[in-house]
Amino acid sequence: MTLYIGLMSGTSMDGVDGVLADFGTDVGSGLHVLADAHLAMPVSLGAELLALNTSGPDELQRAALAANALARLQAEVVARLLDKTGTEPGAVRAVGSHGQTVRHRPGEFDGTGFTLQLNNGALLAEACGIDVVCDFRSRDVAAGGQGAPLVPAFHRDVFANATPRAVLNVGGIANVTILPSTDGSTSADAATLVGFDTGPGNALMDHWCRLHTGQPFDDDGRWARSGHVDAMLLVELMADAWFRRPPPRSTGRDLFNADWLAQALARAGGAHAPANVQATLLDLTARSAIDAIRATAPGTRELLVCGGGARNGALMARLAALWPGLAVAATDTAGLPAQQVEAAAFAWLARQFCERRPGNHPGVTGAAGPRVLGALHPH
Repeated sequence: MTLYIGLMSGTSMDGVDGVLADFGTDVGSGLHVLADAHLAMPVSLGAELLALNTSGPDELQRAALAANALARLQAEVVARLLDKTGTEPGAVRAVGSHGQTVRHRPGEFDGTGFTLQLNNGALLAEACGIDVVCDFRSRDVAAGGQGAPLVPAFHRDVFANATPRAVLNVGGIANVTILPSTDGSTSADAATLVGFDTGPGNALMDHWCRLHTGQPFDDDGRWARSGHVDAMLLVELMADAWFRRPPPRSTGRDLFNADWLAQALARAGGAHAPANVQATLLDLTARSAIDAIRATAPGTRELLVCGGGARNGALMARLAALWPGLAVAATDTAGLPAQQVEAAAFAWLARQFCERRPGNHPGVTGAAGPRVLGALHPH
C-alpha cells in the first residue's frame, strides 16, 4: 500500500473534503479510495475567507489567522480519515493540501502575477504528524503558467478510456478536461491534454441563494426550477470578454463575484425576480461549459461531472438539454464519486511531488514546461 491523503477546500467555501487513497505501486493512477470525510466550513471562517478575496483593513493578520483556523479544520478531517480506517499517521506518506484560494491573478501586474491559497502547512504537519505538501499552484505560475486548472492530468490518469470524454468539475468555478479516446492508436499520455476553466460554477448561484433565501445553496436547483431564464440578463452575463479568451485560461472570485453580477443586473435594466436570476445563473454555468466543450472538442460523447454541481439535478438536466446526444452523468458512474474527485486529485499531486514527477501539464496551464509542484512541510 502507498497511502496519501488529499484535502480540498474549493471556491464554494462550503467545507473541507478529504480522502485517504491507496495508489499501490502502479506507475499509473492505481487509485483506490479507502475513506472520505467532509467537515462543513464554520460560518465565521467562511465569511472571513470570502472577505479576504478583496482588500481590507489588517488583512495580513486576518489572513494568517484564517490560515491557522483552516489548518485546524483540515487536521480534523485527517483525524477522521485515520480513525475511519484504523490507519496510523506513520503509514501515510504525505498529505496534499490545496488550501483556500483568496486571490488568483496569474500573469498580471509584473508579468508573473500570483495566486494565493491561504494555508499553514507547518501547523497542519504539527497537528497530524504527517508530512504535508501544499502551495501547488505557485511553481506553475512562476514558470509562466496560469497555476490552474491542475486536475486535468489527474483526470487523464483516472478517467480516460476508449470513448471521447470530458470531465467537468463544478465547484465555485467550473473547469473542464477534454480526454481523447484511448482506442489503441494513441495513448492518453501521448495525446495532447486540454483543460481550462469555463467560468462560474456554483459561486454566483450560492451567493444569490444566500442573499435572497438565507440558504447556503440551492438544493438540487429547486429554486432555479421555479424561475425562468431572463434572456436580457443572460446576454449581459455572457458578453464578458473572458468567455471569448482562448485557453490556457483560469479565473476565480477576482472576476466572477457579487459586484460583477450587480453590474450585469444594472446593465440589463428593469426589475429582476430573484428566482429568475437564479435560473439565469444556472443557465450561465451550464451554457458557458457546454459552449466551451463543443467549440474545443465537438466529438465529445460523454460528459462526466464532479464537484458540488453534480448534486444539482437542475444543472445536470440543463447540461444534457444544451447538447442532445451527449451522455451526462456524475463521475460515480466511472468509478470515483463526484465529491471525492478533487480531494483525490490533491492526494495524487502529493504523490507526484514525493516521487518528483510533474504535477502540471504545460498545454493546460501555459507554463514553460512540466514542473514538480508543491512545497514540503515535514512533520
